[in-house]
Amino acid sequence: MFNIYDIIIIGGGPCGMTAASYACRAGKSVLVLESEGIGGQIATSPKVENFPACPPVSGAELSDRMFNQASEFGADFELQTALSIVKRGETFTVKTEGDTDFFSRAVIIAAGVKHKKLGLRGEDDMQGVSYCAVCDGAFYKGKCVAVVGGGNTAVVDAMYLSSLCGKVYLIHRREEFRAERDALNALRARKNVEILTNARVTELKGDGDLSGVEVTMPTGAKTLPVDGLFVAIGRIPECAAFADTVDLNDDGYVIAGEDCITSTPGVFAAGDCREKQIRQLTTACADGAVAAVNACRYVDSMEK
Repeated sequence: MFNIYDIIIIGGGPCGMTAASYACRAGKSVLVLESEGIGGQIATSPKVENFPACPPVSGAELSDRMFNQASEFGADFELQTALSIVKRGETFTVKTEGDTDFFSRAVIIAAGVKHKKLGLRGEDDMQGVSYCAVCDGAFYKGKCVAVVGGGNTAVVDAMYLSSLCGKVYLIHRREEFRAERDALNALRARKNVEILTNARVTELKGDGDLSGVEVTMPTGAKTLPVDGLFVAIGRIPECAAFADTVDLNDDGYVIAGEDCITSTPGVFAAGDCREKQIRQLTTACADGAVAAVNACRYVDSMEK
């Protein structure tokens, strides 16, 4: 007889691990499936200093703490990629890349997102390349940084950084921006912001630590001496595999409200993969708690 968990959580980042801790403390059996590495994107952050009541800590250490906490509460973890969710009667089957099926009464999708990257040599390893201005901007107070992108996120990031940094470049590959006009005009009014259009970042400079970026424009290439590069060219939600189970919006995010309830009863969506406005460590953990509480209620309702 195969084992049926009360709840399977797809995603082992802060959201998924928070959900696991809450569900286990409520007396539920929990399995967390993670495709790459426990902790998700936060595990690669050199320092986290905006998590409430937590002194500055590396992302890896914070992830370890969350993992240990969830494990001590009784959660099981498997390094497996979830390929699909199929509902048969009152039981969900989660099929994985490892040809192993797992079974549960409820599922929480906390698969997160991937940031679109520039595809440059050293991008994954070089200190100074970030995909979250709110997370890492404070590390560059008074310094020179660059933002890449032409949408609202890039413009908002550049505006935020301009209040912290000595100099901010906004680099966009086109002449026209997709960002809202009012936001762009407000950014242009900042004296410490320089906007470069028809420009592409073609090389990262530095040996381990970023020291500059090569920018290529129609007039030629030049090097900008920057301490930080913030890439804001979009995110890719890790939800495509579940499109047959839950409704996704046009951008591929799971449609679910603040209650984390999806179009399929018994399936919940939480964290960055959910359709929402703010994607931060604290909001991911909050989603994990909400999804876990509602998943537990769903499981309890099945037993009545």
